[in-house]
Amino acid sequence: MKEKKVFGVLSFVIIWIVLTSLSWAGQVVTKEARLWAKKALEEEKFLRLVSGQNTVAVLYFQNKTGQPELDPLQKGIPLLLITDLSNVKGLQVIERIKLQALVEEIGLGTSGLVEYDTVPRAGRLLGARWLIGGDILGGSIGIQSNLLDVSGQKVIGQPMVKGNLPELFRLEKDLLFEIIKFLKIDVTPEEERELKKPCSIHLNALLALFKAIHESDRGNYEKAAEHYERALGEDPKICVARSALEELQTLGLIRANKRTRGLLRSLRDRSSVTDQLTPEDSTKRTIPPDRQPSTIPGREK
Repeated sequence: MKEKKVFGVLSFVIIWIVLTSLSWAGQVVTKEARLWAKKALEEEKFLRLVSGQNTVAVLYFQNKTGQPELDPLQKGIPLLLITDLSNVKGLQVIERIKLQALVEEIGLGTSGLVEYDTVPRAGRLLGARWLIGGDILGGSIGIQSNLLDVSGQKVIGQPMVKGNLPELFRLEKDLLFEIIKFLKIDVTPEEERELKKPCSIHLNALLALFKAIHESDRGNYEKAAEHYERALGEDPKICVARSALEELQTLGLIRANKRTRGLLRSLRDRSSVTDQLTPEDSTKRTIPPDRQPSTIPGREK
């Protein structure tokens, strides 16, 4: 009897751990994430700034181009950076859904936590030593990032990359390595090769993914699923989309239709050049020879 009771308690603990880990692993802002944000605000005055950990949070970027069609990049660029930075050894990256849950709880827009006077508060609430924010600028397209040391309340770097929108996958990688350099993190040649692999080289796939994230955050899960499916149709190996679509199904947030199930099954056997290409290789494939840059900005040897 005692053994059964112990087994039952252990089973409950294991299930709770699994469910909790799953609730943080995806792109859906779950009840657990919202409860965390609410509790963080309730206990805000007792929280302290993090100074001794390699913990970083990527905030949403601000679209300053005057082009509303680029709004999906406000969450899309941080999504790509979070995905890549999570693969950097020794760096702890705050989950995107924590940021989204906090934005919702406070009632701020996508840029509400980026203003200078709110930086210490954002760092304290998220438990981050460093904050990465940024702006999407006009011209062809420019992406400027601001790296903030929360404890010192100072900017430690403002890397800037420029290029054309179809080169977005390359621009994100340039920005990623500049951020790694400012954070003074050493990566091995093997790690660098892995980090160079793009989420996708297809602009339409990336934009569909970014729109899916936005719709998911708004609770429009059916629309989110449609955008995830569109992204996977453009590139079967695009990052995040497949697991996010499966998450919507697992949580029962979308109807399990035959088309979605068939798509997910077919993806197991399909391949994409994305897995093999580095940003340099894929740039050559997508940009005409007469328009190819001789070097990649910020990565000159």
